[in-house]
Amino acid sequence: MDSNRTSRRRFLQSVTTASAGALVLPRAEGASLPDYRGPNVVIVRFGGGVRRRETIDPEHTYAPYLCKELTKRGTLYPNMVLDSLESVETGHGQGTLYILTGKYAKYRDVHGEVLGERFEAEIPTVFEYVRKAYNIPEHQTLIINGEDRKQEEFYSFSNHHLFGVNYKSEVLSLFRYKIYLLQQQLAEGKWHGKKRAEKEKELGEMEALDYRAKGKRDPANVVQAFWKKWRDYFGENGLVNARGDRLLTELSLWSLKYLRPKLMMVNYNDPDYVHWGNMSHYTRGISVIDDGLRQLVAATDADEHYRDNTVFVIVPDCGRDSNPLISVPCQHHFNSRSAHEIWALVMGPGIRKGVVVDKQVDQISIAATIGQCMNMETAYTEGPVLEDAIS
Repeated sequence: MDSNRTSRRRFLQSVTTASAGALVLPRAEGASLPDYRGPNVVIVRFGGGVRRRETIDPEHTYAPYLCKELTKRGTLYPNMVLDSLESVETGHGQGTLYILTGKYAKYRDVHGEVLGERFEAEIPTVFEYVRKAYNIPEHQTLIINGEDRKQEEFYSFSNHHLFGVNYKSEVLSLFRYKIYLLQQQLAEGKWHGKKRAEKEKELGEMEALDYRAKGKRDPANVVQAFWKKWRDYFGENGLVNARGDRLLTELSLWSLKYLRPKLMMVNYNDPDYVHWGNMSHYTRGISVIDDGLRQLVAATDADEHYRDNTVFVIVPDCGRDSNPLISVPCQHHFNSRSAHEIWALVMGPGIRKGVVVDKQVDQISIAATIGQCMNMETAYTEGPVLEDAIS
């Protein structure tokens, strides 16, 4: 990173720290908020870590819909990076929080576990900003999360004293469905005696994972109704519904139909299965996400509520290693240059179409750009708005 960009970040950080209290005030008890009338925003974490070569390079892409069709509808930043400072790690959880908060930070697992990713943001997420600015219920700000990354169930709010749990988003995932299902089965008297005691203990352990919610974890009736529909349609054994990132696409499509989110983040992650050692797991994961994108865009195009009123922000959590000599390809934990090299595509109302902005920009600009699209202040973000995308 050049010295000018480093100095700019430090300056922004010092200004934000000094003036934050003046920029954001606590919401007065009982104060009314305006209804949100701006564009809906869908953040797609093209996750699990992906390289530019297999995604936005037309000659080598495994995501032809993204690369050859969607780019015509928006502004592509092919030279986005994760900051190269030593404190910036190229991990999935870290990258997700950089996107949500607009600030690079050095995250540590709250339990001190090696390779643990129970992180807690110190500054607000975009979900908190929008719920503090507008009258939007929790279930209309959504994280759609994967079944293999339960630690990301809890990135829905920060520890910031002016924001926090009262402004959190809802999370939909197979893990959340299993909690709902177990609660319902116990209420229906499915088990008795020792078996019931075992199931009650299992439920308690699952609920305890969400310790940060401090009694505010109970989902709204509309979310309970959502899971009832899911149970009625897919049943209880998990053998009918899709799995992996295909499940995330299905949950997202159902959410658009039944919950009508104003802000939604889809945390795709299938390319990360390359850790098993087979390159096809990675490329197949990219194709699965590309198909999910096609379905999500088609759903918003077909829905009057979302058509011409939805901004998509598509961005990876991190890149991947390009070293051809390692035994397991495409790693991302070694802090290599290519693991810091990502991209972003922004498309929707108010966004320039068919534009490629090839200058270097930072992943932490995503949060401020979402703030601009949703007409809300994001006082603690450090990345500048991606102005070149705004028409």
